[in-house]
Amino acid sequence: MSTVFNFTFVPWFRSVAPYIHKFRHQTFVVGLTGEAIDAGKLSSIVQDLAMIQAMGVKIVLVHGFRPQVNEQLRLKGQEPRYYNGMRVTDSIALDCAQEAAGQLRYEIEAAFSQGLPNTPMAGARVRVISGNFLTARPVGIVDGVDFMHSGLVRKVDVEGIRSALDSEAMVLVSPFGFSPTGEAFNLSMEEVATRVAIELKADKLLFLTEVPGIRMDPTGAPDENNPIDTELPLDAARRLLTQLPSAQVPTDVGFYLQHCVRACEHGVERSHILPFSTDGALLLEIYVHDGIGTMVIDEKLEELREATIDDVGGIIQLIEPFERDGTLVKRDRTEIERDIASYTVIEHDGVIFGCAALHPYLESKTAEMAAVTVSPKSQGTGDGEKLLKRIEQRARALGCESMFVLTTRTMHWFIKRGFQPVDPEWLPEARKAKYNWSRKSQVLVKKL
Repeated sequence: MSTVFNFTFVPWFRSVAPYIHKFRHQTFVVGLTGEAIDAGKLSSIVQDLAMIQAMGVKIVLVHGFRPQVNEQLRLKGQEPRYYNGMRVTDSIALDCAQEAAGQLRYEIEAAFSQGLPNTPMAGARVRVISGNFLTARPVGIVDGVDFMHSGLVRKVDVEGIRSALDSEAMVLVSPFGFSPTGEAFNLSMEEVATRVAIELKADKLLFLTEVPGIRMDPTGAPDENNPIDTELPLDAARRLLTQLPSAQVPTDVGFYLQHCVRACEHGVERSHILPFSTDGALLLEIYVHDGIGTMVIDEKLEELREATIDDVGGIIQLIEPFERDGTLVKRDRTEIERDIASYTVIEHDGVIFGCAALHPYLESKTAEMAAVTVSPKSQGTGDGEKLLKRIEQRARALGCESMFVLTTRTMHWFIKRGFQPVDPEWLPEARKAKYNWSRKSQVLVKKL
């Protein structure tokens, strides 16, 4: 049993270590829905947040309280009122919101203060700082509807939050803001988390939600029958929002997506939608390569794109050193020119720093990822990850169920990213006919 554990633990820990190193000292804003707390998930989420912070991540936790406010209203004989997805907060609803926020703040702080006994973080002490970090303004009257005490974020106390984070505390923000005259406004968790992430220039915005993620078909249209898109480029997310009806309730596909898009448009490179129903969702999304929910990523089109005939020279210059040392098989230049449409490139300031090609074998519902190259100048910056994700997207769009690579020196990089070794006899007949048996390249396959 011990030996089996060692063989599973050591590769797992090695695969996680680069992410621990990468995210140390980064700032994450986590939007925790009131529904997650209502479902009894607070204890496990607190454990995971404590672990993430222990690994050097600075965390701002923004909690919601939608179901808790609704419950308070019903206890007082009132029904919740919404317009276009936003709560109409009269004086009774404001009292209920204040009660709910106070109770939840107490529960969250207590959960972090109890020493986390019988958990992986037993004995750890997590300091939580909360305060009046938000200045708010009223929504006002929209389409003839007076939103009364519902508000929008006017200003975020960035210096105050950063000071607390620098003291190694976790910052807790309730969806409440105050005007300069001291008037209280009920805010939405989603808007608060998005604004805080934008103002802090956070590295990630993560929503723990009722929905598992975004599902689309290969054309980019919403399709609940498809697998979850674990990575959604910003442009694709924008296009999807234009195809969706107005998102007014949390279960609408676009409800959280619109906030992720807004965050990415304002400098937050990665925004995530995760299911709180999955135990350890935060850990799975942050420290596992493929993640579990949907990540909206701000990929600059001028950096990651499909190649054109003008890129042939840059690709040749990039791959030549790797051909000389035997890492890559030497390719005929006319072959590269002929197949240029199958290449994806990463370009920085007009220079190609990475490339990869996709060669489909549609009769076998598979495709080869070939000529995978990243310049030594940008290795370790994530360019290889970006190329892999884009090639996977292109393969899925063609209806491929798997993708394979042939390699002699980079097996471990691919294995860490979900590829499994197979016998060369697995290859499609057309590719097997071209296999160089003397080179003894290892064949690795990943299911899509």
